[in-house]
Amino acid sequence: MYFDIDSRFRESEELAMLREETHRFAEEVIRPAAKALDQMEPKKVAEKDSPYFDVMREMHRMGYHRVYVPKEYGGLELSPEEIHIIFEELGWGSVGFATAIGVDAIPPSVAAMVGSPELVDEVVRPWMEDTEGEYHGCWPVVEEAHGSDYIIGMSHPHPEEFGTKGFVTADPDGDGWVINGAKSYWTSSAPCANHAFLIVNLPPHNSVACIGGCVIPLTLPGVTQGAPIDKLGLRDDPQGEIAFDNVRIPAHYMLLVDPTFGRFMSKGVISQTSCGMSTMFTGLARAAFEEAVKYTRERVQGGKPLIEHESVKLRLATMFMKVETARYYTRAVSRHVWECSYKNQTYDQSTPHALLAQVYATNVAYEVAHESRQLHGANGLTKDYLIEKLYRDATSGLMEDGANEALALEAAYALLEEGRYTI
Repeated sequence: MYFDIDSRFRESEELAMLREETHRFAEEVIRPAAKALDQMEPKKVAEKDSPYFDVMREMHRMGYHRVYVPKEYGGLELSPEEIHIIFEELGWGSVGFATAIGVDAIPPSVAAMVGSPELVDEVVRPWMEDTEGEYHGCWPVVEEAHGSDYIIGMSHPHPEEFGTKGFVTADPDGDGWVINGAKSYWTSSAPCANHAFLIVNLPPHNSVACIGGCVIPLTLPGVTQGAPIDKLGLRDDPQGEIAFDNVRIPAHYMLLVDPTFGRFMSKGVISQTSCGMSTMFTGLARAAFEEAVKYTRERVQGGKPLIEHESVKLRLATMFMKVETARYYTRAVSRHVWECSYKNQTYDQSTPHALLAQVYATNVAYEVAHESRQLHGANGLTKDYLIEKLYRDATSGLMEDGANEALALEAAYALLEEGRYTI
C-alpha cells in the first residue's frame, strides 16, 4: 500500500479503513474475474452466467453505484476524498470494471440531479436499492461519424463545422419523444446494460451543439444492442453498438431539452467523468509501478536483482514521480468539480482542469505501464504476467471519452471560453 503524504488521508481512520476495504475487494474479487474475462471470447463475457455479472452484483452490494447520488434518493453522498479512494483502488484492480461501475452510475446520477420527482421514483430509487444487478447503466455518446467531435463541439466557436451526418436524433412526438439512429460500438457496457443516459441531437439537428440527453430503458421496442466487439484492452468491460428505430419515451425521460442547457450540463457531466477516468487510470499507473518493483526485486540479471542496478533505480524513481503527481493533481481537480457539482450546485467547474486531469493521468498510466513492461523484458509480452494486461488497458485509456488530443483541444477551447486566465 502506498504512503500518503497528505496527512488528512494518512491520519484518518475512516479513510484508511475505506482504502483497505476497497483494496481488498479489488484484489480478491475484481482481479481474478478481470483476468478470466480478459482471456474469454467477447460474446462469452456478455452472457448472463459470465463472471462480469457476478462482479457487477458484488459492486452493487458494496454500494459503488451509489457514490454520486444524494442521500435523500438513496445514494451514499460521499466526499470527494472517499470517491477518489474508491475509484483509484477499483482502477488498481481493473480499469475495465471501474469503467463499468462508473457508467452504470451515470443514468441514476444525472436523473437525480435534473430529473422530475416522477423519474426519481421510477428509476433512481429502485436503482439505489438494487443489490442483485437488476439495473445496469451505460452512457452512449459517440457515433460512427461523431466521436471526439462531440467533446470539441461543446466549446468550439463553430460547432456546425463538424457536420450533421449520423446523429442520433430526438424529436418531440405528442406527449413524448421519438429516438432514431445508432451509437458507436465503443459504448462501454452497452451489450450488458438495460438503461442508458443517452446523448441525443435535438431539433433543428444542424450541429453537434444541439445536445440533449435522456434516460432510456434499453428494453423498449425498437432498441437493438449489438454484440460485444473484440478489442485490445479493457476486455473485461464489454463494448458494443446500440441502435434506435422509432423508440418512444415519455416526456419526463428527456432531461436536457434545451441545447444551450444541454451544452452547459454536458460540460458538467464530462468534467465529472473526466475526474473518474483520471482517478481510475491513476490506479492503473500505480498497479503498473508496483508490478515493476515486484519484478525487479525477483529477477536476477548481471549477477544481482535488477533493482540493484542504478539505471533501474532511476527508472523506478521516474515512474514513482509520475504516479504520485497524477494522484495529487486528480485529487485536487476532483474536489473542485465535486464542490461545483454537488456541494454548491453552481456547475461552474473549470472544464480545462477536469479534461486535462484525464489527459494527464491516462498519459501517465500508459508511460508507466510501458516502462514497467520494458523492465519485465520478454516476460512482459506474455500473459503470465499482469503487466501485459495493464499495458493493453493503458493503451485504451489514450482514447477513452475521445482521443487525448481531442480532450486537450477541447480544454484549450474551454480555457478561452471560460476565461480562466486574465492576462
